[in-house]
This record gives sequence, structure tokens and C-alpha cells, in this order.
Amino acid sequence: MRPAVSDPLPDRVDPARRRGRGAASARSGRFEPAREAVDDGWGTQDEPLPPLRTEVTEERVRSAIARNTSPDVPFDRSLNPYRGCEHGCIYCFARPTHAYLGLSPGLDFETRLVARPNIAEVLARELGNRGYRPATIALGTATDPYQPVERERRLTRACLEVLDAAGHPVGIVTKGALVERDIDILAPMAARGILRVGFSVTTLDPDLARRMEPRAPSPARRLAAIRRLSEAGVPVRVMVSPIVPGLTDHEIEAILAEAAAAGAVAASWVMLRLPREVSELWQEWLAEHRPDRAARVMARLREMHGGRDYAPDWGHRMRGEGVHAEMIAQRFAKAARRAGLAEHLPPLRTDAFAPLTAGAAQLRLF
Repeated sequence: MRPAVSDPLPDRVDPARRRGRGAASARSGRFEPAREAVDDGWGTQDEPLPPLRTEVTEERVRSAIARNTSPDVPFDRSLNPYRGCEHGCIYCFARPTHAYLGLSPGLDFETRLVARPNIAEVLARELGNRGYRPATIALGTATDPYQPVERERRLTRACLEVLDAAGHPVGIVTKGALVERDIDILAPMAARGILRVGFSVTTLDPDLARRMEPRAPSPARRLAAIRRLSEAGVPVRVMVSPIVPGLTDHEIEAILAEAAAAGAVAASWVMLRLPREVSELWQEWLAEHRPDRAARVMARLREMHGGRDYAPDWGHRMRGEGVHAEMIAQRFAKAARRAGLAEHLPPLRTDAFAPLTAGAAQLRLF
């Protein structure tokens, strides 16, 4: 018998209760016991539960900058002011990180968020450490720095203020139109050659976007944000990430053309990745929202990963291999050239970096 836990959520949650969410279940993480609804004697087990609300807790961090040595990503350090992401993108490769918190990579990932209120203060201290050498920090690689909670918490903005004051290069990755709020910081940093933004546009179909990325801005709103950033002088890369074979791959050319028309100057892509718990969550989503495409999508993915849902090998995991993967790569390259979008941009400057003194950091933060 599976052990009962205090959380009453079963694996699969009633659609009415999870309206506006990406995942269909609160599937247990790999480090926690399976969840099971139990009757506690009050006869309330079958009563309808209230809609899922977003909860935000806090953790005070000891370090702000996360390091990686992955040979297939273009940065060695990143910064994430939040754990979890309310955008609820069902395909998000970062969902399994919630398992390390003893939470579900499914609905918990998008409803039980963690904010890091002291992250800017710790960042300032780390940038001032003796021997620190600047290189571009990727802001928002695991969870979106401009998800809805940022409107009130303003942790991303606080980090940008520190990076701006230190002249430190930063590349932002987001779907959030809230990025427009910070143009007063972003534009001057871009003019100094220390900032650019990567904006994710996965589909132009508003119905598909609403189902696949339920609390992210609409495709049209993202294109409008690209336009506003570009008009302010901020270089924007459109990120067609992920491309879903058999579901969104037919949109490659249209997305790149629309993004270029909005002012994007570069483009990149990543194939859909299904690490760990993401595969089951994704297949649940397909069965509910695109049952007519489910078999085709999974067949294409398995062709690209040697018969598996996902192969994590360096150099392979981002693009896959085989006929269909190569076809998508060729189409993307051709469409990007036609739209005038660069694959590579000049590196951001590091020579503008000047570590903040303790006094200057405190003044900037408070």
C-alpha cells in the first residue's frame, strides 16, 4: 500500500480545478512517496475541491550565480530569482527541478512558487568577490524572470539594477511582456553593449498557446513586446523553443517572418526535450488536448532520440538526429536567412565591468 500524505491531490486533477494550468496532474516527484487521496473519516473525500491557487514561499539564498559546464549551452553561469513558473508551459524542461524540493514537477511547479528575496544583495556580493571574472550571465534559464509574480516582487528588476551598476553583461530569456516595464534599465544597458534579450515564441496559434503555455502572454502580445524592445534599441533574439515535431514545426517560417517584422535581429531553436518527469506530463497533455496528434508527435520524437522519448547526450539533446531533425534544421536556417535573422551575434562586452563596493551595492539596493 502506498503511504498517504497530507496533500489530498490525486495524481490527476479535475479539469475544473486546474483551469488555466498546463499540467493535468500533480504527479509525484522522484524523491517523494506517491500521493494518494484518503478518507479521513469525515466523508469529505468526494466533495469538490477549490480551484488551484498560486502560492509563493520564500527562501534566502547563500549564492546567486549558478554555474554549469555543459558543452552545448553558450553560457557558464545563470541567475534565477524564482523557483517554479506560473506560466505553466507544459513542455518546460525545468519542471523536474521541483522534485528536489519534494514537490510535484506537474501542478506544483506552476502553483507552488519560491521567491528569493535576497538574491540581488547576494549577487552584488558575489560580483565584488576578489578574483571574480565577468562573463555573460543568463537570466531566466530555468524559470521565467518575468512571470506574473515579478510584477509585485520585482526581484528581476533588483538583479538588473545590480548588473547595470556593475557594468556586467547579461542575456535575458523570457516569454513575459512584463519585460517592457524595465526598458528604462534595459535600453541603456543595451546601448553600452552589455545586454540583449531572447524572446520565446513557440507558436502563432492563440488557441494552442493558451493550452500549451496557459499563463504566458499570447503570441501577438509577445510580438508586440519584441517590437517595443527593438524600438528602444534592445537587441532581441527570437527563440523558437521548443519546436514540436508534428505539432508546431509547420510554423517555423511564419514565426521567423513575424519576429523579423517586429524587429528581432537574430534567431535560434531547440527541439522539444522531455527529461525525467516531463515526458509523462507531456503525454498526458497530448492525450487531453491533441489526441489526434499524440502518436505522430511521439513517433517523431522517438525517431530523433534512438527510440527513446529523450536522449540527454551532450550535443544531441537540443536538436535530435535523423531525417526529420535534419529537415527542421535546414528549414530553420533557410527561413532565418530569408528573414535576415542572424544565428550568431557579437559577444557582449566584459570590459565595462567594475565590481561594486559594499557601500555602493547597499546604496543601489536600498
